[in-house]
Amino acid sequence: MSALRSAAETAVRQCLALEGTESCAVVTDDEREPIGEAIYEVASEVTDDAVIVRYPPGETHGSEPPEPVAAAMAGADVVLAPTTKSLSHTRARTDANDAGARVATLPGITEDVFTTGLEADYESIAAHCEDVREQVDGADEIRVTTPAGTDITFGIGDREWLSDTGIVHEPGRMSNLPAGEVFVSPETADGTFVVDGTIRPHGLLEDGQELTFEVEDGLVTHVSDDEIRETVEGAAEDVGDAAYNLAELGIGTNVAVTELVGSVLLDEKAGGTVHIAIGDNAGIGGETEAPIHLDGILRNPTVYADGTELALPEASSSH
Repeated sequence: MSALRSAAETAVRQCLALEGTESCAVVTDDEREPIGEAIYEVASEVTDDAVIVRYPPGETHGSEPPEPVAAAMAGADVVLAPTTKSLSHTRARTDANDAGARVATLPGITEDVFTTGLEADYESIAAHCEDVREQVDGADEIRVTTPAGTDITFGIGDREWLSDTGIVHEPGRMSNLPAGEVFVSPETADGTFVVDGTIRPHGLLEDGQELTFEVEDGLVTHVSDDEIRETVEGAAEDVGDAAYNLAELGIGTNVAVTELVGSVLLDEKAGGTVHIAIGDNAGIGGETEAPIHLDGILRNPTVYADGTELALPEASSSH
């Protein structure tokens, strides 16, 4: 069995639990077609009601797909979307969920990331998510520090922690694949975070290439990197302060990811890492809409919930 085929089996059968009576839409683009075809092949063996829809890659993460693609998503029981640009933070995805679809987005997926990230046992990843959730639920304040210089405190307020387990068996649910994180859109944040793992557009950062972000009252006030600063400033021309919103705090729970590879999709799930994102959080329980959602991964974090250090799930060599 080819590696793509094996990963597609995990996605369709374990993660989405597609049934023979259900419809399935595979949404892909011109650059991710082999992955889309592998998923479609497995889906079409499970159900006669499977379709594959392909379109030109979107311009940016979060840009809306063409209307016929959105219609196919909203009309299906199960949606799998291996695409170059992310559909996670789109109205097309939320509309599909609102219509009752179970959705898995695979943004920026590559064949290597697909096969590595879906070699995992997703029932065990769900258990790691549950363990982290139990440690953070009800905490008012989360503090993250790292050896690279991060020291940032998040006020959680009334926001709910969410789990991205990769197990998408209920109507209206969605997950990234590969999966494995517990995350929240905090109400406020103050401090400094230093990205020393992976961030777009740079990919995997080298030693000494760390990027520093200053945060006050939930807004990013300083970005050390010119390219990322220009991206955020460009978005701010359209949406103002929303582009600078501190959007997400996430904790990776996928212990099958043993080292960072330069893919945000995979690396943000690595067990024992933290990621922090800027921009849109409307899709994850926040109230800010922005055309960007920029994740940066932090290595070797220590996380405290109301002063108590968390026991984080760790892949043996993610450090």
